[in-house]
Amino acid sequence: MMMPPPEISVIIPAYNEGESLDRAIPIIREILDTCVKDWEMLIIDDGSRDDTYPRVCHFATEDARIKGVSFSRNFGKEAALLAGMKHAKGRAAITIDADLQHPPAMIPELIAQWRRGAKIVHAVKRSRKKDSLGKRFSAYLANKIISRMGGINIRNSSDYKLLDREIVDILAYCLPERERFFRGLSSWIGFEEEYIYFDVSDRIGSESKWSFWGLMELSITAITSFTSLPLRIITFLGIVTLGLGFGVASDALWSWYQGEAVSGFATLIITLLLIGSFIMISLGIIGEYIAKIYEEIKARPPYLVKSTVGLDDSRPNP
Repeated sequence: MMMPPPEISVIIPAYNEGESLDRAIPIIREILDTCVKDWEMLIIDDGSRDDTYPRVCHFATEDARIKGVSFSRNFGKEAALLAGMKHAKGRAAITIDADLQHPPAMIPELIAQWRRGAKIVHAVKRSRKKDSLGKRFSAYLANKIISRMGGINIRNSSDYKLLDREIVDILAYCLPERERFFRGLSSWIGFEEEYIYFDVSDRIGSESKWSFWGLMELSITAITSFTSLPLRIITFLGIVTLGLGFGVASDALWSWYQGEAVSGFATLIITLLLIGSFIMISLGIIGEYIAKIYEEIKARPPYLVKSTVGLDDSRPNP
């Protein structure tokens, strides 16, 4: 006899979060027991180098509702979220970080909004006072650029969300792209949305796994996934270069007409430098799009599963 699906699946991507999970799992489990009759918790070990997966296995042997997936190597948080959605069986899924900066105390409110009819419930950061000034600025700048250029509202958004089963299936199976941006895709698909706000809590354990370059790569993926506007910037740079060329040519012709020696060596050098800069920027923008196309057409799986615990899936890999 087939068991009915749980009401809620909680998806926790984890990379070197062994210490964090020891605190996060009991807290999340206790909160779920107070507001949900039937639930499951999926921890996706994204190729951790510490004891993250052994700790997951330990919790899974104590509680059958806790399950784990271990990747063969580090594929990134986006891949971990995708794997969690593919393995989740709940009628709704909550994605939450393992370091407890996403406060688990908000889970009942997320579920309440869903029960009232919302298909997607976004948990939005009210403040980032716990982060450094540099990280707050870089996050603000990245979110603003992506929101403005991509036409999607992700300002102060996070990966802390509740998704109805219908939304989980769309994100996991109807969007075949491999270069994914979870925050953007969950807003792009539409459907009924609600927003609740939270203050970022203190991080458990080590520092954030996000480096400046990791954030930069995520921003590039987000922009190239949702807009071709940077390619249009190349046209704008071409027009600017053309106008600059006309200006320099006009100055040279006027000097010749006046019978004066054609001067402006400095102007010529500056013009060449500007044109060279525009060309290199243009090639860089085109190169980013070609790189994303290259990643897509290789059609490699977004992740590979090494082992699972507590799951009965017959096909562990995508």
